[in-house]
Amino acid sequence: MRQLIRGKAPGCLKSYRHGTHNWDAVTKTDKDDIWTELGVMQDQRCAYCEGNMATEDRHIEHFRQKGRDPKQTFAWSNLFGSCSRENSCGKHKDRIGTYPPAVLIKPDIEDPERFLVFTPDGGVSPRKGLSAEDENRARETIRIFNLDAALKPIRHREICGYVQTAEYLAALAESFKEEEWMPLLQQEIAATAHLPFATAIKHVLTRQG
Repeated sequence: MRQLIRGKAPGCLKSYRHGTHNWDAVTKTDKDDIWTELGVMQDQRCAYCEGNMATEDRHIEHFRQKGRDPKQTFAWSNLFGSCSRENSCGKHKDRIGTYPPAVLIKPDIEDPERFLVFTPDGGVSPRKGLSAEDENRARETIRIFNLDAALKPIRHREICGYVQTAEYLAALAESFKEEEWMPLLQQEIAATAHLPFATAIKHVLTRQG
């Protein structure tokens, strides 16, 4: 999970109104326009797990479920692109039961890295030093989107190759001045920034977990 910058709302959303239309009324052409803007915001990665989203394995996700908050059905600020894994992310959230929506970390408003840290084994946990309230939000976000157990082996396969790179950079840090090894670390982070699970890779490279 990473911070996202939300762009301008697709113009097609102005054609739909709560109380007059439901989500099924949104045409394929309009959904394609929504996906275009979501793709710009998310770089074709799931808003929650950061996994790659294939065209046939994704859905437009309502952060505040439209069944519980119908007024948010066509609100651009409420729409994200989610992978369609049954046991995590948007689909898992919608089956988890009742929870206060404000407990979730919303990635276009807050920086999830302030709350979450990824570990070399593919896991994710609340960052140390959080207030009790923020730690609860981190734990609830992990639980409601099922970001740990279900995704741990998938994430581990993607990040394990960077553990050796992290060890190499750590060795450089012990032997050389920061200005000599830091550019190498920054280059590695920049080179992996657009990959699936990029935040987890960054945390491995910077040895945060």
